[in-house]
Amino acid sequence: MSKSWKKSGVSAILAASLATGIIGCSQEETLKQEGADAKQGVATGTTEQNVSVIDYTFDTAGNMLAYAEFELSGEPMVEGLGLDLDVLDVTKLDQPTKFDYTAGVESYEYSEEAMYEVVEKSGLGLHLVKGPTINKLAKESGKSANEVLANRFIQLAESVGYPQEEIFQNMYPTFIEYQSADPHYIQPVDTSKFTDGENGAYIPKYQLDYASLRWDRNKMDKILTPSAYGATFLKQALWAGDFLGGMHTVDTDEELEAQNATDDKDPNIVLGVSSADGMQGMILTEEIWNKLNFIRNHLFYNPTSGKLEAAKGSGYDPSEGLSYLPHAIKVTEDGEADFIGAKTLEVTDARSLLQDQWLMLWPAAEFYGTTDQRSANPNTNPAFRAVFDGAPFPDAPAQNLDQEAGNDIASDDPFTVNRDVLLQVFRNLEAMHWNAKEGIFVSEHDGKEQGDYLDTFQAGYTMEALRMFQRAIDGLPVGYANGDDAKGLSTKEGQLAIEMIRKQADFMMENMIGTDGLIANGWTVGKGKEASTPEFKAQLGAIRGLTAAFLATKDEKYRDAARTIYTAVDEKLWDPAMKAYKTKGNDTFQYDAFTAGAVSGVFRSAINSLRNVNGDQNKPEALDRKTIISRYVDFYDQVIDGPSLDQGMQASEFWDTGDVYIEGDQTGNTDQDNVPQIQAGHGEYGIAPVLVPVEVKK
Repeated sequence: MSKSWKKSGVSAILAASLATGIIGCSQEETLKQEGADAKQGVATGTTEQNVSVIDYTFDTAGNMLAYAEFELSGEPMVEGLGLDLDVLDVTKLDQPTKFDYTAGVESYEYSEEAMYEVVEKSGLGLHLVKGPTINKLAKESGKSANEVLANRFIQLAESVGYPQEEIFQNMYPTFIEYQSADPHYIQPVDTSKFTDGENGAYIPKYQLDYASLRWDRNKMDKILTPSAYGATFLKQALWAGDFLGGMHTVDTDEELEAQNATDDKDPNIVLGVSSADGMQGMILTEEIWNKLNFIRNHLFYNPTSGKLEAAKGSGYDPSEGLSYLPHAIKVTEDGEADFIGAKTLEVTDARSLLQDQWLMLWPAAEFYGTTDQRSANPNTNPAFRAVFDGAPFPDAPAQNLDQEAGNDIASDDPFTVNRDVLLQVFRNLEAMHWNAKEGIFVSEHDGKEQGDYLDTFQAGYTMEALRMFQRAIDGLPVGYANGDDAKGLSTKEGQLAIEMIRKQADFMMENMIGTDGLIANGWTVGKGKEASTPEFKAQLGAIRGLTAAFLATKDEKYRDAARTIYTAVDEKLWDPAMKAYKTKGNDTFQYDAFTAGAVSGVFRSAINSLRNVNGDQNKPEALDRKTIISRYVDFYDQVIDGPSLDQGMQASEFWDTGDVYIEGDQTGNTDQDNVPQIQAGHGEYGIAPVLVPVEVKK
């Protein structure tokens, strides 16, 4: 569904453009009987509220986390509720129900397109031509990096049966992304007709040629922060896992479930769930591979020397000297006009922040599940093993796949380099942010001393990231299948992750939840619970964290605690007239991307794990699935899409959510919803399909 232009048979981007263009809960007993409830979600009435944009700054970390949550709360969630995805039609607004369309089309497709804006179109970072593995291949072959990348894209296309002449033109693939930017386009978007589409629509040129979709480099905050490149990594890893999690036939493009890692030796079977999606999965994986090598080789900080250095790898021991990802590294670019790399890197904020660490731990765990080649793990999808068997991506040395760390060897293959980053981040999380005496995660470490403040939102999401880490390191399914049961490997790292999750959850339950059911915003060691009015964001983090504790341990007390907070939030913070949650105090309804993403994640947690089921002693109305779904739809309608074209968090939308291009139609909104086409959004030339902060007012 994500590549609707492909279904129209577009096939005219010339191969000659390559050298310049490319580079240019287990509570299952009631699921079936309640499945029909998912069909009940409808938005109620119209709104008289104003959902005004606060500013148009693009926050990379917040956006990419939000869209990761939107993705997981999209197609995977509604399919789990029993929806046949084939009935979704992007051109049929709010069908078969408003909930189905909101989740299965809008939430899911907004998520995908925003990722492409960042990593293929905008220029928001360093160009893949300057990526470490591309440059290594260039040195080995004696060819230019441009030529190597062009040939690499052809190789990736062949591996998924994708016509090389259809590779997108004038891409700007990034291997690492900047902290923030202005998402307005700097020239007219090329909406001219490329070819005819379906049902009277046409394919605009910008769908295949990205030259007109750049952002202003002078307005980019050229800072490398783990939250930003980590959250982008999360988006890339989730979509790559989706796109490469199966194989397909060459002659019919029919998706196949892989039975063996050698299935693609059949001349009629190739990698990827389809030709088009497989190609995107390969591009994302190429970007991730270069990103990880750059992070491992250049971005770890030694507070003793005050210099950046390479990661220590699987043998890293924090007690022998810290080496961690600092909060901010300033990039001085190399001055090239088109294929931009880094000339110098300067640490401008040497602190280790908890948000940075969990936003690297989570995606590295997801990618570990995709690249896992350990023979001890029987749960790896054979389709993934086929991607990393030497072609198109290198496999890992045998020494790095056994249970012994002492015999590991240096390697830049995707599994090894990701494992090195994953384990070093995990060990730093424990050494620098885990207060074992208190049983809490603290938000900061200055490289010498650990801080003393627990931020509820950050601690909650750290628990979810640790849940994913435990699943990955123990060989359990991650990605869309992160709730599936399987027999794990019971590693010492996995056991430690579970222990930290449990202790942090116990601390929250025993010390931080008030008599009103809401949790405190934070806790200071030696002083106690923060006395300020509990804010919405803290509740979201706590619900995500306590749900993670329940899923990781199967202990119902954590589910009960999450249900208590969710019910209190619905009772005390939901305003039915505003169709939004109060975020700070009684009359404030302000949403940034982090908050919006967490709302999406909490709705998914409620629908899948916290809803009322047989056996619950108390069954609050707030946790009836129909109520949760109605909140999902109303919130999305009001805050994300907004009540009018110039309001709401989603700044614009793409073809993939139904806003097709029709000759003679100048409305910039052919699907007649409240989100404009990209060229018709805010600004002289329009704005990218990303999230911007808003405030809801009466």
